[in-house]
Amino acid sequence: METMTGKQRVSNVLNRKPVDQVPCFEHIWNETNAEWYEAGVLTEEIDFNKKLNLDLLMAWVINTVADLDFKPVVLDETDETILTLDGNGAKMRRHKKHSSTPEHVGFTVQEKEDWDKLIKPHVIGFDRRRINFEDYRKQKARAAKDNQFFCYAFAGPFELIHPVCGHEYMLMGMLEDPDWVYEMAMTFAEMLIRHIEVLFEEEGDPDGIWMYEDMGFKGKPFMSPEHYAKLIQPSHKMLFDWFHARGKKVIVHSCGFVEPLVPGMIEAGMDLLQAIEVKAGMDLPHLIDLFGDKIGFCGGYDVRELASNDIPRIDKELERTLGYALKTKTPYILHSDHSLPPGIKYESVKHFFDKGRQMSREVYCCCCGS
Repeated sequence: METMTGKQRVSNVLNRKPVDQVPCFEHIWNETNAEWYEAGVLTEEIDFNKKLNLDLLMAWVINTVADLDFKPVVLDETDETILTLDGNGAKMRRHKKHSSTPEHVGFTVQEKEDWDKLIKPHVIGFDRRRINFEDYRKQKARAAKDNQFFCYAFAGPFELIHPVCGHEYMLMGMLEDPDWVYEMAMTFAEMLIRHIEVLFEEEGDPDGIWMYEDMGFKGKPFMSPEHYAKLIQPSHKMLFDWFHARGKKVIVHSCGFVEPLVPGMIEAGMDLLQAIEVKAGMDLPHLIDLFGDKIGFCGGYDVRELASNDIPRIDKELERTLGYALKTKTPYILHSDHSLPPGIKYESVKHFFDKGRQMSREVYCCCCGS
């Protein structure tokens, strides 16, 4: 098989077609990025995406904070953290020295009445200020220049609800006021489509879609499959149908243990599942056995093995994950099960991708590209 571009590889995986080698992609923590810059691995001209010759590039360009005119208020600040009140009426404490999920301190929105008064009026219309047209244009052009698959990336409805009311009030709402949670999910889906449509019409479509939607934690999803089907799935189906109508495949990122929700996400129209977090209880070979005939996968490689910087351990985990995907001929994109953490060496990551590409070329060559 002739050598393919990154755009061709990812496109073929999403369409269940042959590839010359496994497509590669990765996320990196800001601290890791800084370490690699400090070590001279990366420069202003060569970022980690280019350095690792990754096959996919994405742009995240829509501001989804409810009140765009609200100026964040600093409520407390230390050498380590800063606590702010934001345009969602949420109090969030963030670390200054390392990247992490912000601590949810408090929420003004705790029930439907608060939503109706403080949030909904801001998100039911269209506001061009939400869209960073320039960054989308820049990233799209870069992907085209480097022959990479270009994804439009965004936070999904579930991921937009909890910054407004927090996980606790959202989950209590699922039990006590499900119509409110359903309304929030559908309202955010409609808001996304209104703005994405303008973005695509003015700047051109991407090659594919990447939706971030963390619906699980360790060992369990945030909701039952039944609650997903009734309250969140309709908003996903609305989005996925809209993208599919434009000929775009949808990759869904979901951290945590989400295996019980996967059938519902497939029913909604998901084309490929990403993350597959091992420490949360997810297992790539098991998921391939369950769903590999319906969707593709990206990730599922335990990043702790990669972060060990131990080549034999890295290779063993590659055999467990990529090896099984190759054995079963499952559509797969090579990626860790989260992001590259501080302390991980560039040489380890380079070996990870070099070895993965070599393994896949050997299999695809022997199979004559099948």
